[in-house]
Amino acid sequence: MSNADELLRIEGIRKTFPGVVALDSVDFDLRRGEVHVLLGENGAGKSTLIKMLSGAYTPDAGRILAGGEEVRIHGAQDSERLGIATIYQEFNLVPDLTVAENIFLGRQPRRFGMIDRKRMEADAAVLLERVGVPVSPRARVRDLGIARLQMVEIAKALSLDARVLIMDEPTAVLTSEEVEKLFAIVRRLREDGVGIVFITHHLEEIAALGDRVTVIRDGRSVGQVPASTPEDQLVRLMVGRSIEQQYPRERADTGAALLSVEGLTRDGVFHDVSFEVRAGEVVGVAGLVGAGRTEVVRAVFGADPYDHGAVRVAGERLRRHDVTAAMAAGIGLVPEDRKGQGLVLDASVEENLGLVTLRSATRAGLVDLRGQHEAAGRIAAQLGVRMAGLGQQVRTLSGGNQQKVVIGKWLLADTRVLILDEPTRGIDVGAKVEIYQLINELTAAGAAVLMISSDLPEVLGMSDRVLVMAQGRIAGELAADEATQDAVMALAVSTPTTPGTPTTSTTPTTPATSEVETGRGR
Repeated sequence: MSNADELLRIEGIRKTFPGVVALDSVDFDLRRGEVHVLLGENGAGKSTLIKMLSGAYTPDAGRILAGGEEVRIHGAQDSERLGIATIYQEFNLVPDLTVAENIFLGRQPRRFGMIDRKRMEADAAVLLERVGVPVSPRARVRDLGIARLQMVEIAKALSLDARVLIMDEPTAVLTSEEVEKLFAIVRRLREDGVGIVFITHHLEEIAALGDRVTVIRDGRSVGQVPASTPEDQLVRLMVGRSIEQQYPRERADTGAALLSVEGLTRDGVFHDVSFEVRAGEVVGVAGLVGAGRTEVVRAVFGADPYDHGAVRVAGERLRRHDVTAAMAAGIGLVPEDRKGQGLVLDASVEENLGLVTLRSATRAGLVDLRGQHEAAGRIAAQLGVRMAGLGQQVRTLSGGNQQKVVIGKWLLADTRVLILDEPTRGIDVGAKVEIYQLINELTAAGAAVLMISSDLPEVLGMSDRVLVMAQGRIAGELAADEATQDAVMALAVSTPTTPGTPTTSTTPTTPATSEVETGRGR
């Protein structure tokens, strides 16, 4: 490698926060025209590292070099001036502005002191064509899907003439087809000489796209290896141990039906959905994006209304559109959007863990703070939440640890029926296995689990039965030994002909739900 090929170098970077060493002696370099994968568990320090490159944090020690020269990055403007652009998991776009306005926000071309809208839209069209996204520069961002929002972010980065593009979990919410389109864009950028820092938890993506891999564990860089390195070796570097079984489902004895859904219908959204989940059982839910899986489980939980049908817990019918009644009956929901719907981000770990039990812990208007504190400490220890203490603000935790907190609040409430909507999205392989073991513990104790996932191997690996949903209707049910990717996908793309009647079923009383979307293994 010549010096001219090196775009970026990080040497001995250290960053601490109160009570936490986030990074310690981390080394990393990026070359022109390469995809360098940054790999590590949630909480390993990846986000802290990229935030230093984007100017959100400054290092306590070590140095950053760009083009061979030591630089100081004190804010976003310094980062942009150096040709570094970052695309975060949470998009940095303004919903009510147009695509062109978002791409050039704060840098709009001007003519005679006024914004030159015609030139701005023409320049945006060139960038959008470069990334291959058929979107009008005049389209409102709020009207775009996730995949197109991702492409707009890339176009925005290119408008900065970025030489270094940092992509943080860019495929986490994309379908397989969308992932392939994204990969094609990344490859074109690589051919243009852009250096790309790519963060992912999908190990199969590394060999498909990457050139080199730097692994960070517990805030330290522990190895740099080729992207062709076998997955088991990458896992060992990430977590410091081998993971023998990716989906360690332990079958429990099943009992009576805890959750019964009968003919659930919401006009124009889902129709005549019926299924049961028994004690000790994990029922997986699969289907294409837009099949209606989240809408159904939100209706079951009482968060959204439905027009017809019934939801019963242990035989007792619940009032419709009543979250309080659902919680009192023992239903818990871990939503797919953990930050927007599952957590109070500015509250502490302890406060979030106690959200569900706050009412029951209150007597005569006074909260049993000691009891809440002890319970929160017990469940945080049981789940292995990595934190400085129970008082740590939950927004500062890694994604995997945030997910543990969302699940933990329902464990404290002795939930009988736990609905998990995308339980491992954006979570590293080690944390995934911990959550799978937790699912085993719940079912062994007699709880029922309904798991919606767009990760098809996860559905197949952790379910006792698989329900499949297509076009808002139940398409079929498969027993664990019948469920294959081909069988699930065949149902997911089918058109159910008779409302509520499965096209394939091993048990007539239990049809399906969800969002397969992918054949990507994780």
